Amino acid sequence: MEGVQIHDFDFNKLMEFAATTKGEVFLKTTEGDVLNLKSRLTQLLVLSGAIAQGTIEEATVICTNKDEESALFRMNLYGDNK
Repeated sequence: MEGVQIHDFDFNKLMEFAATTKGEVFLKTTEGDVLNLKSRLTQLLVLSGAIAQGTIEEATVICTNKDEESALFRMNLYGDNK
């Protein structure tokens, strides 16, 4: 699982995306931590430490469902989730 590199990504959009996926979604930080984005505890940790002004500056998001990972890539690239 390589994942999708995201930069300056809106935290709320990422949480909305994670909430709609069928598979698991993980955030891998630049420090190497891997956090399950479907976990409320993880969401609070990410919100308090890994973001600045509502955006995630840099991280890797890994989806267990490759179609959902492709959708995230398009969302990161084009700014939509279609």
